[in-house]
Amino acid sequence: MNRSLQSFLAQEQQEVNAALNKYIKQLNIPDRLRESVLYSIEAGGKRLRPILMKLTCEGFGGDVKKIYPAAIALEMIHTYSLIHDDLPAMDDDTYRRGKLTNHKKFDEATAILAGDGLLTNSFHVITSSDLYTDSEKLFIIDKLAKASGLEGMVAGQYMDMMAENQQITIEELESIHRLKTGRLISFAIEIGGFLANVSEEMLCKLKEFAEYQGIIFQIQDDILDVEGEQELIGKQVGSDINNDKSTYPSILGLQGAKHYKQQYVNQSNECLTALDLINANIAILAQYLADRNQ
Repeated sequence: MNRSLQSFLAQEQQEVNAALNKYIKQLNIPDRLRESVLYSIEAGGKRLRPILMKLTCEGFGGDVKKIYPAAIALEMIHTYSLIHDDLPAMDDDTYRRGKLTNHKKFDEATAILAGDGLLTNSFHVITSSDLYTDSEKLFIIDKLAKASGLEGMVAGQYMDMMAENQQITIEELESIHRLKTGRLISFAIEIGGFLANVSEEMLCKLKEFAEYQGIIFQIQDDILDVEGEQELIGKQVGSDINNDKSTYPSILGLQGAKHYKQQYVNQSNECLTALDLINANIAILAQYLADRNQ
């Protein structure tokens, strides 16, 4: 990248945030509900999934403008999941990214409805776009529904809740996070390749790379919960331990988790080499995600 990675990410985040705000602000909805939705959208998300989508598309020479409706829809679903995860019935969190969680800032009913609205309207963003053909819309919606629904993120969240206060194996933990965290990351990378019209063979290899990225992302999250800085990660360090949640460090130890992550980083790089992307911007971002401190 010609610019520093941090300035690049900041600019990309601004572009995604502007597109999200523009979509929400033009909707005809009650003011307080809109305020609740925008509160969580503007909470400072890294927008890494849209950036992964864009850099994947760019790496294969695709038109990066085409990623925005799918990327906005993805971030709306990601934001809805965070609002609902924070609720008392689930993680019961008070802070998210250093700010009061939605249900603490507003109330539980408003938070639930804000999440419901983000989920439902995410598909409208895709269907109303003039950048996609009908077949592209169908493909993107199909993949997004599977990634976020009962066979994807929702199942992963349920399994994660059921695993609390339980002793689980590393294989069971990995299954949880392949669904809860990995599926939306996989969606971002797969759609980036799809919109660049890559071959079916390359799309399969790209999905393998995406699977590795999802696991790497979660392992690093777990590592940061042990040794991260609260000001950077936006939540209390040690919250997983306090909630008696199974994590990679709790099962493997901190150094074991780092070694386990490196194995996936190596496999991820093998995929990038096979895709001829090892020197592309997507490879730089992948390394950043593996080593990030927030």
